[in-house]
Amino acid sequence: MGGGAVATAAVMTGCKPAPETSAEGFAQGEVPTDKMTYRTGKHGEKVSLLGYGCMRLPTVGNVSGREDGSELDQDQINRLTDYAIEHGVTLFDTAPPYCKGRSEHAMGIALSRHPREKYYVSSKMSNFPPNTWSRDASIKIYQNTLKELKLDYIDFMMLHAIGGTSKDLNGNELNPMEVFEARFINNGILDFLMEEREKGRIRNLGFSYHGDVRVFDRALSMNDTVHWDHVLIQHNYVDWHHEAVEQGGDADSEYMYNRLAELDIPIFVMEPLLGGSLATLYDAAVKELKEKDPQASIASWAFRFAGSQPRILTVLSGMTYMEHLQDNIRTYSPLKPLSDYEYAMLERIAHQYSNFPTVPCTGCQYCMPCKYGIDIPGIFSHYNKCVNESNVALADDADADKKAYRHARRAFLVGYDRKVPRLRQADHCIGCGECVHKCPQKIDIPAQMKRIDGYVEKLK
Repeated sequence: MGGGAVATAAVMTGCKPAPETSAEGFAQGEVPTDKMTYRTGKHGEKVSLLGYGCMRLPTVGNVSGREDGSELDQDQINRLTDYAIEHGVTLFDTAPPYCKGRSEHAMGIALSRHPREKYYVSSKMSNFPPNTWSRDASIKIYQNTLKELKLDYIDFMMLHAIGGTSKDLNGNELNPMEVFEARFINNGILDFLMEEREKGRIRNLGFSYHGDVRVFDRALSMNDTVHWDHVLIQHNYVDWHHEAVEQGGDADSEYMYNRLAELDIPIFVMEPLLGGSLATLYDAAVKELKEKDPQASIASWAFRFAGSQPRILTVLSGMTYMEHLQDNIRTYSPLKPLSDYEYAMLERIAHQYSNFPTVPCTGCQYCMPCKYGIDIPGIFSHYNKCVNESNVALADDADADKKAYRHARRAFLVGYDRKVPRLRQADHCIGCGECVHKCPQKIDIPAQMKRIDGYVEKLK
């Protein structure tokens, strides 16, 4: 859910009532300990609708673990984990690459302090580099996951991010289907993981999906043999209708949800906030949501949408700060399913949002590091923030509304220099394309860098 440090604002002065929401938009008040909504997994697991995503854990200095090289704050991770379990969260999701390879180890420490029956763990077969595609190398990744998490078995195991492109050891570009076959089929790793499930060391086997919808369909066509126990998809009220299913393109989440529901496969949700962007909507959307429910945070609407469909087993949220965790616990303790009117309202907001010229970056950092030092997620984050806050303007508009143009121009340029050091800005991108095949959202990063740099030059 977010970037910078969040300060609470639950202060009472004299006889003034406590605010309904904090200055940052988080709901205030009691955090229930016994009202969490649960869904039932394929083998009877009582899974909390709120799942704890462990891709961005707090570090010393309160900086996201994926964005900073500093040490993870184990004490804070322990506190967040304890609080989550005390308030009904039962599912914790991690993977070998998260937090620069440190997430599994940190969560192993935090979770092992609790009785094993109190929590479920999901992790992934993250054999992304071609030198890990061999059977032996992939098995070592799996064995290290069990070791780092201090587990004898793993509750939910996934093939990590099927559907993306890659290069082989010789530098040849492979299409998404070839990558899927190389990572999981030709080397026998899927068969190995199925054997581990038979032996009880894996309780549920599934996959997470980013990218080419044909690979998603290919994996589901194997269900009669594999018997998938769960699947992790990107699901939010923008992606529900506004990511078209095209030849070689992504699937919108309605398509994926319906396909999985047909096969009776429980669904994990990632990116309920679309990289945090659905927590900071444009002003008109915020006004409409606040009029409907003044006490609800803007983010809570996205979480209610993500959890309202009955086939959703758990909604993963990366909760770096206590305020994020508390707000999400309130939203799901218990879940209030969306009404037809509220579905329609969010669809109107999604339609408007999809027409904004934002970059569909979720801040996953898979494109990093850039060997030329470009801060790719930072540039996209600043650009998208300015779009959502209406702090963008074309030079052609200057004559029509000089005051608004000057405000937008200054907000963009000053904020850009503060957010991204000048040597890491878009004008230093040489268009090498090394980042493109790493991006789960299939963003043409060099083209976007050129577009944003062109906009910056016009403003200057």
